[in-house]
Amino acid sequence: MTLSNFLANLCNTDTLNDMASTVPVEIAAQASEELLAACHRLIPQLSSSAAPITVAELAEIVNGESTMMFVARVDNKIVGLLTLAIFRIPTAVRAWIEDVVVDSSARGHGVGEALNHAAIAEAKRRGAKTVDLTSRPSREAANRLYKRIGFVARDTNVYRFDI
Repeated sequence: MTLSNFLANLCNTDTLNDMASTVPVEIAAQASEELLAACHRLIPQLSSSAAPITVAELAEIVNGESTMMFVARVDNKIVGLLTLAIFRIPTAVRAWIEDVVVDSSARGHGVGEALNHAAIAEAKRRGAKTVDLTSRPSREAANRLYKRIGFVARDTNVYRFDI
């Protein structure tokens, strides 16, 4: 499914509110100054401890074979970001959604939903068997969204090793 087909289908989905049906979502094609500025504005709303991303790091995501950044706009302003990683492991092609952030002024209007649906459609198009993500329990609205669009909590432990 192309993003234009996704947007057409999104407009026909009666479970979304009016704004969600008009939220354009695209895959970033270049590490532009506009995208870098949006990252610097939005990422602190997701994580207070994250260092500002550099243009080189942003280019690595945008130009990577296994990563892509989805961008949502309202009134031609970037109001949401989502990073999708797709990779092959011995058992299948998998996808992982990370760093979903919607500007505080645009929350509750379908931006996060539009971003997630676009990422899921792209993962499916690229042959992924599953799409995983994690979300802190304190992000109650995000967790409700993920459940509403079909994500299911897994009975697993998530471990992290700090390097």
